[in-house]
Amino acid sequence: MAQNPNPSLELTSLAGVTHTLDDWATTFNLAIILLPSRAEAAAFVPVIKRIYATFGDSDVRTTVWVPSTAAITRRILGNIADDYLTFCDPDGALSSSLSLDRAPAFVHLRQDTTLVAAAQGWSPTAWQKVADGIAKHVHWSSPVVTGAGTPAPSPGWAI
Repeated sequence: MAQNPNPSLELTSLAGVTHTLDDWATTFNLAIILLPSRAEAAAFVPVIKRIYATFGDSDVRTTVWVPSTAAITRRILGNIADDYLTFCDPDGALSSSLSLDRAPAFVHLRQDTTLVAAAQGWSPTAWQKVADGIAKHVHWSSPVVTGAGTPAPSPGWAI
């Protein structure tokens, strides 16, 4: 079961910027999309684009995390790796701190880094529930997470 993460966890973006989780969340809630470190994760790029298209101008920062190296993260995300706040996490520190055991996952953290909601594995219904909760929390429109190019529901992969 997902839990509140360690706010002092140091995390480095794909751009090479390092801050604590607490610092990354200082201004905005975080919508975290955690992908598995496998080629199949590329199928979630359309989902990421739909979520970001709605939340991009809201008071939530949409982030993408891959528990792997920068090279694998870039291979999975392709040309969108630099379009969003992206993290490679080779040690799996964030997923471990959140007690996540399945990827993909969609997580909502408040500005104080407390966990609001998490969906593990790919369940469009569970992901939509997280998206709707984020939208309600920040008084914004909710993205529709499913659409063209959406993968079939799956329990995901062990992290």
